[in-house]
Amino acid sequence: MTITEIKNDIIEEFAMFDDWEERYQYMIDLGKTLPLIDGQYKTEDNIIKGCQSKVWVHADMKNDKIVFTADSDAIITKGIIAILIRVFSNQHPKDIIESDTDFIDQIGLKEHLSPTRANGLVSMIKKLKMYAVAYQTQLN
Repeated sequence: MTITEIKNDIIEEFAMFDDWEERYQYMIDLGKTLPLIDGQYKTEDNIIKGCQSKVWVHADMKNDKIVFTADSDAIITKGIIAILIRVFSNQHPKDIIESDTDFIDQIGLKEHLSPTRANGLVSMIKKLKMYAVAYQTQLN
């Protein structure tokens, strides 16, 4: 699936819920499906700076596509990173770099996060995009 197709799926899924309590529960459930980072990568280098909670992200390149794994010590944050990884994992670095994150506004996520979690969300996106830039540089 393309990044756009995955983003559209996520928008549709969030539209099925009537209120944010249900959406938070859905995010928690998504966090439980997160491809977990191997313990050896739970290092200071892989922690996302700017997050209130601890969030670790690791990236590997397989067949010119980036595969992300992650973990967090907080259930909502784990759900947020799970959504981002669902969108960006198994995609070509160039597609990740060029992709926007407008779907986050469309599902209303940012406006329902505390300021510190919203900052953490921005930091997560930056980290994933930085991995993409690094891998794209290797491909060039």
